[in-house]
Amino acid sequence: MGSKNKLKRFIQNESFSNVIQPKRQELLSKNFNYKGNWNSLHFKNNNPIIIELGCGRGEYTVNLAKLNPDKNYIGIDIKGARFWRGAKTSIDEKLDNVAFLRTQIELINLVFGKDEVDEIWLTFPDPQIKYQRTKHRLTNPFFINLYKKILKNKGIVHLKTDSEFLHGYTLGILKSFNINLIFSNHDIYKNNNAPDEVINIKTHYEKLFLESNKNISYLSFTFHNE
Repeated sequence: MGSKNKLKRFIQNESFSNVIQPKRQELLSKNFNYKGNWNSLHFKNNNPIIIELGCGRGEYTVNLAKLNPDKNYIGIDIKGARFWRGAKTSIDEKLDNVAFLRTQIELINLVFGKDEVDEIWLTFPDPQIKYQRTKHRLTNPFFINLYKKILKNKGIVHLKTDSEFLHGYTLGILKSFNINLIFSNHDIYKNNNAPDEVINIKTHYEKLFLESNKNISYLSFTFHNE
């Protein structure tokens, strides 16, 4: 994507009513008004809140919102030029249960209040295979603890990935922390017993993975907040 197109998208994002772009300092100083108030300030209802972390173009967020109009969805990514596509599609199709948030994933506990989120989706995150990249792996203990802070009791985390490494690593983390595994399948399209939301939504990159005969795995888990 050229720099002119990126700039155009950044400008358009600023005008989109479904895009929220807090400054990092605003979050660190705990002056972000939406925290704990997403339903009242943005969605104007009391429906469940589901977030997608590292949402990219927003394909999964948008399609989940279409499937479940009685739930609120927030796609989160630091790259606003990417989720511009999802934000624009949501506006064009009048999907008022979709929002996009530009921030870093490690700050989500400054974005959402305790027990504010019902579900978290991790769709094809970078597996960060190299050891020195472990701290960026979205199912490492640091992030697991962040999810626990914002999820409601018995809230669900979904992981859909083309990385057998990440799937196995996550299973190991869940076991070591005694976290409740709900579902695990290493090849969802071969065994085809995964939830409909997992089977029926395919992103652009997922289609490419399937064309190259890569297995797609999925797992979900939950834990009880203290």
